[in-house]
Amino acid sequence: MENVLIIGSGPAGYTAALYAARANLEPLCLEGELSEDILPGGQLMTTTEVENYPGYPEGVTGPQMMEDFKKQAARFGARYEYKTVTQVDFSTHPFKVFSGEKEWEAKSVIIATGATAKYLGLESEERYMNKGVSACATCDGALPRFRGKPVVVVGGGDTAMEEALFLANFASEVHIIHRRDQFRASPIMSDRAIKHPKVTVHWDSVVDEILGNEKDGVTAVRIKNVKNDETKEVECTGYFSAIGHKPNTDIFQDLLDMDEAGYLLTKPNTTYTKVEGVFACGDVQDPVYRQAVTAAGSGCMAAIDATRWLESREEA
Repeated sequence: MENVLIIGSGPAGYTAALYAARANLEPLCLEGELSEDILPGGQLMTTTEVENYPGYPEGVTGPQMMEDFKKQAARFGARYEYKTVTQVDFSTHPFKVFSGEKEWEAKSVIIATGATAKYLGLESEERYMNKGVSACATCDGALPRFRGKPVVVVGGGDTAMEEALFLANFASEVHIIHRRDQFRASPIMSDRAIKHPKVTVHWDSVVDEILGNEKDGVTAVRIKNVKNDETKEVECTGYFSAIGHKPNTDIFQDLLDMDEAGYLLTKPNTTYTKVEGVFACGDVQDPVYRQAVTAAGSGCMAAIDATRWLESREEA
């Protein structure tokens, strides 16, 4: 039986593993399946440059940083398996966690399954991922490839407005592409974006294709007006998808409390879910910040919460 079983990886899962391991709990981290297309470690595994995480003054690639996190936790006794959890049973204690036919029992569970950025589904989004295509302006907007260059933001909610205004600090021009004739964002955020001298809004328009090449990455997007089908190209070096994230919480439906978008709800200032002994950390319960450093911080919180909870039950 496991003292602490961590579902997921990434900054939250690996940091939870580190803190639980240092508490001599020998945590088991189920990272997700390993394949040619999928590398456990969260969204940072598809990020080529990380320049805003403390302790890496020269920057680091996402995969390298996750490998560093994983090795550090392993040094203190954390264990890992390349398994994707397909079902959980939190109705009895110890808890049961399944990956297909394989089953584990655990005294406590930490959920760190993250959230997945939404894209339009264009093949070119995948082709130019990390070559100008991003879903996080706060993460990538200050990178050299975007400084002083035009960029595109797709979306019409508050997140899109925030991304556009942030990018305006670095880019020469920000083009917002929105399929309707008004934003879904709050009036104050909409006004700030529309009135910003660096922002141009393309109403009633959708992205038809991302243009570029292997050497330069993204060079432009082709947009289409939904009312008259006219197309035009918008020159840019960056394409930022700001149409939302989907928390990876499908297997926890009807088991744990969630908000309308599916993010796990935790008790104030803790990582406790509604089930005693089950904790949630990282992007799976954070619809606001979604940064590596905040995910790592909540992973630390989850491990401390789990440790104290186990000690209170004299099960550690």
